[in-house]
Amino acid sequence: MAFASRIMSRSRQLYAGQILLQQGHAGQVRSFAKEAAPATDLKGDQMLKNIFLDVKNKFETAMSVLRTEKITIDPEDPAAVSQYAKVMKTVREKADLFSESQRIQFTIQQKTQDIPDARTYLLTLKEIRIKRGLTDDLGAEAMMMDALEKIEKDLKKPLMRNDKKGMALLVAEFDKINKTLGIRKEELPKYEEQLELSIAKAQLEDLKKNALEAMETQKKREEFKDEPMVDVKSLDIRNFI
Repeated sequence: MAFASRIMSRSRQLYAGQILLQQGHAGQVRSFAKEAAPATDLKGDQMLKNIFLDVKNKFETAMSVLRTEKITIDPEDPAAVSQYAKVMKTVREKADLFSESQRIQFTIQQKTQDIPDARTYLLTLKEIRIKRGLTDDLGAEAMMMDALEKIEKDLKKPLMRNDKKGMALLVAEFDKINKTLGIRKEELPKYEEQLELSIAKAQLEDLKKNALEAMETQKKREEFKDEPMVDVKSLDIRNFI
C-alpha cells in the first residue's frame, strides 16, 4: 500500500490547504457527515435503534450490489482491478458510504474545525496521519511547518486562523509547496481515482490470499485430497454470498 499512501498524502495535502481557511464552519462538517451518528436530541434507545437500522440497511444495500456484479479475483489484471473498483464505488454510492478520499476530508474537517491557530492545526494534521498509519513520503509536513515559521517570524506573533491577511500569506506559501511537490488542485480527481484503484488492487490481493488459504485447508481433508485446485480467477463471489 506504499503507492496508496503517496496518493493519500497528495489528497491530504490539498484538503489541508482548503480546510485551513474554514475555521468555525461547523455546518460544512455536518452537511458532509454522511456516516456521522444521528442527532443527539433523541433518547438513548431510539438512537441505538436508528444506528442499528442504518447499519443494517447499508449492509443489505451493499450485499444486493455484490450479488449482481461480477468480480474477478485477479489483482494482476488491470481490467479486473478497474471493474472491482467500479463495483465498490457503486456500493458506496447506493449505501451512502464515504470513499477513502471523502473520509480523509471529513476527518480533517471534524478534527480541526474548532482549532483557533495555524500551528495546532498543522500538528493535528500530523496526528491524523499517524493514527491512520500513513507516511509523509512527500515531506510536506516539514515544508508546511517551515512556511508557518516564516509567516509567524514576519508577523512577530502566532498565526491565528481568523487572521485573514496572515492566512492568505500562509496559503500562498502552501501553493508554492504544492507546486514544488508537483501537486495540482485540478488533478485531485485523478489522485482520488488512483487511490481507489490502489485500494481495489490491495483488496483483491487479500481476497485471493484468503481464497487460496481456504482451498489449501479444504484440500487437507480426506474427501478433497484428490480434487484439483480451482483457479481463483474462475471463482464467482456471487455464489458464496
